[in-house]
Amino acid sequence: MSTDPEVTVENVAQILQNDRKVKVAGIDVDGMLRGKLMKKEKFLSILDDGFGFCSVIFGWDQHDATYYKELSVSNKENGYRDLVAMPDLRSFRRIPWEGNVPFFLVSFLDPDTRQPVCACPRGLLKSAAAKAEAAGYRAMAGAEYEFYQFRAPGNHSTPERAASSTAIFLQTNPVDALPPLTEGMFGYSITRPLHNQDYFYGIYDACEEFRCDIEGWHTESGPGVYEAALQFGEAKSMADKAGLFKYVVKAFGIKHGITPCFMAKPRHGLPGNSGHMHISLVTADGKNAFIRDTADPSPPYPDVAHLSDLGRHFLAGLLVGLPDIMPLLAPTINSYKRLVENFWAPVTVSWGLEHRAASIRLITPPTASPKATRFEVRVPGADANPHFVLAAILALGWRGVEKRLEIPVPPLSRGEDMGGASDKGARLAKSLKEAIATFMRPESVAREVFGDAFVEHFGGTREHEVRLWEEAVTDWEVKRYIETV
Repeated sequence: MSTDPEVTVENVAQILQNDRKVKVAGIDVDGMLRGKLMKKEKFLSILDDGFGFCSVIFGWDQHDATYYKELSVSNKENGYRDLVAMPDLRSFRRIPWEGNVPFFLVSFLDPDTRQPVCACPRGLLKSAAAKAEAAGYRAMAGAEYEFYQFRAPGNHSTPERAASSTAIFLQTNPVDALPPLTEGMFGYSITRPLHNQDYFYGIYDACEEFRCDIEGWHTESGPGVYEAALQFGEAKSMADKAGLFKYVVKAFGIKHGITPCFMAKPRHGLPGNSGHMHISLVTADGKNAFIRDTADPSPPYPDVAHLSDLGRHFLAGLLVGLPDIMPLLAPTINSYKRLVENFWAPVTVSWGLEHRAASIRLITPPTASPKATRFEVRVPGADANPHFVLAAILALGWRGVEKRLEIPVPPLSRGEDMGGASDKGARLAKSLKEAIATFMRPESVAREVFGDAFVEHFGGTREHEVRLWEEAVTDWEVKRYIETV
C-alpha cells in the first residue's frame, strides 16, 4: 500500500519531486473515467484555478456519439466549450500497474459560475451529502459488485491484443460464442480462481495499493463470475473507490487478455450483475444514527423495533422516492433485463429485515450488531454510476428525514417473494423508457431533490439510449421472423 502522506497544496510539489508526469481523470454520466496524461509542471500550475477540459464528455454517449438532441451542458450552440476541471488532491493515488504514475480525480465546474456542473457525478454526490452533513451527520457506505469475464477465442500476439479483440469478435459472431473465463456455476469456489490465479490475486493486491480496498473477494454463481465487496467507508470516497475498482479490474483484464463485463444482464437465463449499496449515517462522535438505544416495545412493524426514528424516516424517504429515481439505479436498456421476477433481483417498492428479495434489506439487531445497522439498497446493477446511486440514496433518505415521512408499505413477510400476496409495493419500471417518463415528469421527486437542470440533462442522455435501442434490429428479431412473416 502507498505510504505517501496526505497531499496538500503546500506539499504536493515535494511529493511529486521525483515524477515527470501526472494522470488525471474525471467521471462522466455513465461512470466512465475520462482523462489524460499531463506534464508535472502543467499539473502544478493549475492547482488553484483548474484547467480547461472539453465539455463534450457530457455531450456524447459511451461510444463518443453526440446525443441526438442538444443538452445544456455541451452543445453546438456553446461550441462544446471547456469546463473547469479542478483536481482533488485528497484523491491522490499511484497507479502500480503503470509504473506508479501519480493519479488524481477531478471535478467539473461551470466556467461562468465556478459552481459544480449539474451533470458532474462527484458534484451531485457532494451536494446530496451536504444536507446531512450540515445537520451533523456523516454518510457511510459500502459497495458490492458482481461481474462476468470473457476471453475472445483465437491466437493473439499479446494479452492486450486479446482483450481488445472482443468487440471485433462480436461483430461477426453471436454473443453466446464468446467463451466465459471459466465454465459452470461455482459460487464461493476456492479452487476456481486458481484457473486464473495471477489475475485473481493481482486485482486484490492492486486494489489495496490503489486505495480501493476489497473487503471480500470470491467467485459468484455463474460462468466466469466474480464478486467484490469494497471496504466500508465515507460515502463520497466510497463512490470514488467504486468507480476506481472498475478501472483496476478493466486494467488487469487488458493485461491478461480478459474482458470484464459489468453489464446488468450479460447472459440470458443466468443471474445478472448486481451493484448493491449499503448506507448508514453516523453522528459526529461516530455513533450509528440508525440504531435505537433500546428496542421499541411497540414498533409500527416488528422489523423496525431496533431502528431509530431518523432511520425510519430515512427508510420511508427511500421507499417513497424509489420509483422516481430508477434511471439512476438502472441506467441502461439492459438494466431492466436483470430486474425481472425469480432472478434474485428486486422488482417492487419493498423492504424487510434481512430480506434479500426486497428492494431494501434492513440490517439491524438481533441479526446484526448495533454499530452495523444499515440499509442495503439492492436495486442497482453493476452498470450503474456509483456516484449517482449514492447521491440518489442520500437525497431520498434525507428528504424522508426532513419531511418526517412514514414508511408507506409493510415489510415483506419472511419467505414471501415480491409480487406475492403480502407485497403491497408498486411494481418498479419494467423498461428504461418507462423509468425515464417517471423520472422526468413535472412532479417527480427527482426534480425536487436534484433540480430541473440535472433531470433534463440526465433524462436526455437516457432518452438517447432508448432511441438507439428502438432503432436497432436485434438477432432475436431476425431469427424469429426471417422465414415466418
